[in-house]
Amino acid sequence: MNFDFPTFLVLACLVTGGIWLADAVLFAPRRKRALVPDTGGAAPAEADVPATGYKEPVIVEYARSFFPVLLIVLLLRSFLVEPFRIPSGSMMPTLLVGDFILVNKFAYGLRWPVLNRKFLQIGDPERGDVAVFRFPQEPSVDYIKRIVGVPGDEIRYRDKTLYVNGEPASQTPAGVYLGVGSGANMTDTDLRLEDLTGREHRILVDPSVPDYKCTPYSELAVGRRLKVPKGSYFVMGDNRDNSNDSRCWGFVPEENLVGKAIAIWMNWDTQRDGFPVDWGRLGNLIE
Repeated sequence: MNFDFPTFLVLACLVTGGIWLADAVLFAPRRKRALVPDTGGAAPAEADVPATGYKEPVIVEYARSFFPVLLIVLLLRSFLVEPFRIPSGSMMPTLLVGDFILVNKFAYGLRWPVLNRKFLQIGDPERGDVAVFRFPQEPSVDYIKRIVGVPGDEIRYRDKTLYVNGEPASQTPAGVYLGVGSGANMTDTDLRLEDLTGREHRILVDPSVPDYKCTPYSELAVGRRLKVPKGSYFVMGDNRDNSNDSRCWGFVPEENLVGKAIAIWMNWDTQRDGFPVDWGRLGNLIE
């Protein structure tokens, strides 16, 4: 069962803010009046109002303390940046198991938290972006892949090569990959530099396995082109032969997009030799 943190934040803000507001409007004035001495109907002098003895209920103190913090966290996560952890090796070598990343939440427009409805258009996804999205087959689960096809593109995948609008994404050999920690099982796969219509990034390819290790989606399995419909995107993992992506289950609807991955702020992999943190990955930008 996945914990819905955005919904929890919204509810926590409503509860703490509601308690604080209700107390400030309805109950706090009564408590203060109860502490003012009886002057026979005359307005009390300022000096008559006791400086001590006034005490808020504990629940109001907690609500007043936590509400601003919860609200700031909600605003940051909803409209600026949100942290995510990489749980699998599908985006190796770009992202490793145990990477903690920051995702730009406003790159593709601002959405209301929980409702996920866009209220401000800012930008559109581009080919080559590494994007976080809600998995179409299980929206409660977040996936991260590289966008390789935008609306209107014709996609084809054959012999380990991606074709976009009939043009192959060129691949330059970059040696043999040496995996570490949780990614050690990818050692000896081919490391290649792929040029995706002008944007270069590294990928892993295993020539010894078939093009598809999952049930192929639609006509891709027979080498035909697949057109990306309006409002949808075609995504793939950089670890081409170990990724559950659009080749297996189809397109990502625009409304499922969460944001654009921009940087790595921590790496923690207990399978690494020695200390579990790879200090060299901290602060790296995601390309």
